[in-house]
Amino acid sequence: MTILCVLFALLGAASNATGTVLQRKAALVVPRGDAFRLRLLLDMVRQPVWMLGICAVACAALFQALALIEGPLSLAQPVFILELPFALLIALPILHRSLPATGWYAITCLVAGLALAVAAAAPSPGTTHAPMASWIIAIALCLGAMGLAVLLAIRLPSGARRAALIGAAAAIGNALTAALIKSAANTFSEDGLVAFLTTWQTYGFVVCGIAAVFLLENALQAGPIAASQPALTIGDATVSLVLGVALYSEHIRTGWWFLPQLGGVALIVISTVYLSRAIPLTREVSG
Repeated sequence: MTILCVLFALLGAASNATGTVLQRKAALVVPRGDAFRLRLLLDMVRQPVWMLGICAVACAALFQALALIEGPLSLAQPVFILELPFALLIALPILHRSLPATGWYAITCLVAGLALAVAAAAPSPGTTHAPMASWIIAIALCLGAMGLAVLLAIRLPSGARRAALIGAAAAIGNALTAALIKSAANTFSEDGLVAFLTTWQTYGFVVCGIAAVFLLENALQAGPIAASQPALTIGDATVSLVLGVALYSEHIRTGWWFLPQLGGVALIVISTVYLSRAIPLTREVSG
């Protein structure tokens, strides 16, 4: 089950990376304006490349649901950190560029850091569903944090800080969406389609997912991807880990195991920051 969880998570990360690259390409050609415009999504819909990106995101959601059925949230979501190197590798041929050797070292370090952190944490499954009281607290805290990040962002001009704050809000939205997907997917697996269509988590992850996509589009327009992507990548994994433990009683190793976990996280953070800035450092492919 662990192998299947990781495999589906990898497929989800690759699909989501494809969607991110296509959405980023669409975001560069739509008219710029004030942030948080509802019209932004309407402008995006008119872009065929954006619609292809949404299809890729939908496939990612399917793989994510399969991963969350097979394994814990605290394992599946951190694997999505690999979305960043996947996105970079997909974007390079589109931009007709090549990555310098340091970029490949950073990708290697990111993969090694993720492997070290996950192996040291050894996430284990908990329950398949969370009690309503826990959901109320988790949703209130997540929505509150997202709202605070957005309020702080709209007070700032376009730039790195604004992009980072909106990216952080999108990350929290993604993590909450994943937590809701896990519950809805387990309901489908255990009780069938009718139960899936009548549980509130199904509609909760749809609404939360749309909100996260909306925030992502604004983050991509608010400033450089070097600012929004680290917040999005690391924030999603961190909040998902917390939600896995708090909602589903998943377990990770503690004690001295925190040392290699912190070492893995440090490698992930350094590599993520570098790779988020790698596109401007790439070289034109000759010929």
